[in-house]
Amino acid sequence: MEKTYTLEVAGVTRQLPIIQIAEDLSIASFVILGDTELVTAAAPLLADKLHEVDVLITAEAKGIPLIHEVSRLLQMKKYYVARKSTKPYMDSPLINEVVSITTQKTQILCLDGADAKEIAGKRVAIIDDVISTGKSLLAIEELVNKAGGHVVARAAILAEGSAVEREDILFLQELPLFPYEKK
Repeated sequence: MEKTYTLEVAGVTRQLPIIQIAEDLSIASFVILGDTELVTAAAPLLADKLHEVDVLITAEAKGIPLIHEVSRLLQMKKYYVARKSTKPYMDSPLINEVVSITTQKTQILCLDGADAKEIAGKRVAIIDDVISTGKSLLAIEELVNKAGGHVVARAAILAEGSAVEREDILFLQELPLFPYEKK
């Protein structure tokens, strides 16, 4: 029988499968891609926490539905996505490397040079689904800094593990980590 964790956030309940990601660690797998109900319930609560923000940015791909809904609620005409690879249409992209808890290998995050020019001088909120180690968050923040933007908020639906103790992030609910139990 598959172990699950019951998550209640923004009035929505989900049974999350507990997945081993390292020899001694498991996580509750939280995926918002395709979950319209959860995204539309959580987005207004996050939007209410964001004050004096000009620009929103997220990493490709899981944060995209959330940032779309938050930007719509804040009546923003555009949001920005740090892509996982450079694209031929990108003009002088800014690039940063990251190893996150879920990928466990080095990947890059890229910001199109044209997007970087639009972010310059703006107050930026980084939006994500889950903040855990904070490595992805830091990689995006470094891209924003290279672009000349000023990160004023870091927001997610969930904070996982030690991230719940951070005072520099906004989140709706805690998501525990699970030590891996050998059978």
